[in-house]
Amino acid sequence: MTRRSKIWRVVAALFTVGNLVGAAYAAVLNEGLHTGAHIALMLLGAYVVWRLAPNSETQEYASDLPIHDRMEQLQQSVDAVAIEVERIGEAQRFSAKLQAERAETRR
Repeated sequence: MTRRSKIWRVVAALFTVGNLVGAAYAAVLNEGLHTGAHIALMLLGAYVVWRLAPNSETQEYASDLPIHDRMEQLQQSVDAVAIEVERIGEAQRFSAKLQAERAETRR
């Protein structure tokens, strides 16, 4: 993690805490819209902190697997998606067939 990203993470954390305090203060003053604005900004700041947090587990996992194993895993995922798409297609064909039969019986 670079120094710049650490600084931005600290800035985002301070922003989030500042809006938490602001939301509490606005709530004490019974200002609903003001409180809502601080809560929205607090959630935005928490999201930024979360996005800037280092995610070393996924980075290490992807680089630890050899390329052959990663390709095999990708192929299995593509096969699973293809099977699900085929099931969806079958369900749509069945539904269209039922609708056509119902339309014929109503005539």
